[in-house]
Amino acid sequence: MPSEPLIQLSDVHLAFGDTPVLQGIDLTVQAGQAVSIIGPSGSGKSTILRCITGLLRPQRGQIRIGDTQVHALQREAELIALRKQVGFVFQQYNLFPHLSVLDNLMIAPIQVLGRSRAEARQDALALLDKVRLGHKAEAFPGQLSGGQQQRVAIARALAMRPRLILFDEVTSALDPETVGEVLAVIRALTEEGMTCVLVTHEMRFAEEISDQVYFTENGRIVEHGSAEQLFRAPRHERTQAFLQHALGEGGQRPSRPGPDLLSNLGRYSLSV
Repeated sequence: MPSEPLIQLSDVHLAFGDTPVLQGIDLTVQAGQAVSIIGPSGSGKSTILRCITGLLRPQRGQIRIGDTQVHALQREAELIALRKQVGFVFQQYNLFPHLSVLDNLMIAPIQVLGRSRAEARQDALALLDKVRLGHKAEAFPGQLSGGQQQRVAIARALAMRPRLILFDEVTSALDPETVGEVLAVIRALTEEGMTCVLVTHEMRFAEEISDQVYFTENGRIVEHGSAEQLFRAPRHERTQAFLQHALGEGGQRPSRPGPDLLSNLGRYSLSV
């Protein structure tokens, strides 16, 4: 008998004014799974992530993470408690420019979780080593490349020891030469068993790392299934057309990280 999903969305509807954005979304994620949401721009992918973490409230439907009924949360304290469990990495890095890389990782564990400065520093340094940026601990965000800043953002999300991490188009603002280093970090997290939900245009990467893939259009789930089924034998003609276009334009499979990076990433295993 399958276990209860860690994340479950049931018949989720959301509109901005008279404009429907989500029109009956059903989505489930088991603990330890990597799930990718793909589809054309404006199809509701990022909105789904924002509903999962409570940043947006649907007008109809249910959202559950573990034992938390996200759609029913009212008080700010309840939302803060939820976000302690859910890491969110955005397209823009949103690092504090006036703080060092190390302090960017330490501030939330100290102020939100009440950890001691010594414990937060130890965790932060280990996480920076994990994303291969230990030598940048005292640097400021403006001194880093886009790929390095995004890796810091991932490490910052991990510093809260979340149950799951949401990734929203985290490579779309990066130079093509730095995309691979960010994807390597995400790949290693999925291999460690961290529950990950990704909105991405990196089709080959999604095919490689995902347990399940959802294709969205016009605020609806058009098709979902295993990565192998959806990418190799999509059933819906709209999915077929989208993948033909997406893979035709950018179908190069991302390079796998070298053994030194994989070894380094494995030094700081996660509690999931």
